[in-house]
Amino acid sequence: MPELPETETIARDLHAMVVGSVVRDVSVPRPDVLREIAAADLCSALSGGRITRVWRRAKLIVLDLTLADRQNSHLVVQPRFTGGLLVDDGTLPTSEFAYSCVAMSLGDGRTLHYRDVRRLGTVALMPEARFLEYSSGLGPEPLDQTFDATAFSGCVRLSHQSIKVVLMDQRRLAGVGNIYANEALWRAGIDPSREASSLTFAEAERLHTALRDVLTASIAARGTSFRDYRDARGERGTFVEQLAAYGRGGEPCPRCGRRLVVTHAVDGRSTVFCPGCQF
Repeated sequence: MPELPETETIARDLHAMVVGSVVRDVSVPRPDVLREIAAADLCSALSGGRITRVWRRAKLIVLDLTLADRQNSHLVVQPRFTGGLLVDDGTLPTSEFAYSCVAMSLGDGRTLHYRDVRRLGTVALMPEARFLEYSSGLGPEPLDQTFDATAFSGCVRLSHQSIKVVLMDQRRLAGVGNIYANEALWRAGIDPSREASSLTFAEAERLHTALRDVLTASIAARGTSFRDYRDARGERGTFVEQLAAYGRGGEPCPRCGRRLVVTHAVDGRSTVFCPGCQF
C-alpha cells in the first residue's frame, strides 16, 4: 500500500498539476529515504530542472525531468506503506508536512513534498539507462491492452506457488498488492491458496477479467484509504466502500452469505476469502 490504483491516481493528479513546472530549489529534511544519490547531489541535480511528465510504473510514481544540463532523468518514488506526494499551493494544512522528507520548491511558488510517516518508502534519481535497467526487472502491467488473458495465463500458470503469491510477485506482474489480490481472487471465485499451475485457462481468464475490473474500479474511486494513503491534494480514496473481501474477515460473504475467513497461512499477510464460494 499504495498499490497500482493509488499510485496511478497520484501520478495522474501530479501530471495535471506540475508538468511544465521548473524546480527552483530542493531541500531534504530526511535523507534516509534517498537511494542511489546523496542529498546534496539531488538538490544540485534537480535545481533548475523542468518536470515533463508524471506517470506510474508498477507501484512507482515516476517524474520525468529535463535537468539544467539538458540530461533526461527520472525521479522514482516508491511510496510503500505510508509515503505520498503532495502539492502545497498554500492551502494545505501544515500538519500534512510534519513528515516531509523531500521538498521541491517550484517556480510558481508551490511546493511538491514527498512525505512519509514511517520512512519506509524511497526516492531515487535515475538517468535514462539506469531506469530502463530497473524497470526491466518488473513484470508486465495488468491494465496494458496488450496484456490479454492468454498472456496473463502464461504469466501465472507456470508457477507452483499459491496464486495469491504469484499475483503479488512484482517480477511476474506489476502493481498488484495485498488489497487487490484479495479482491480479484474473491471476484473470480478462486481460493488464494491454490497452486497457480492448477488453474485452468478458463479460471485464469476469469481472474484476468476480475483483476482488471477491480483495478479499474478502484482508480475510478481514487484508490483505497484505510490509514495513510492520500492523493496529491491530500484527499482520501473511496474504494474502501466497495471492498468485498479485504478488511472484512468475519463478516458475511456478499455473494453467498457464508462467513469470510482471515488467514496468514498463505503468504504471511492477511488473506481474506470465502470458503463457500472460492475454490
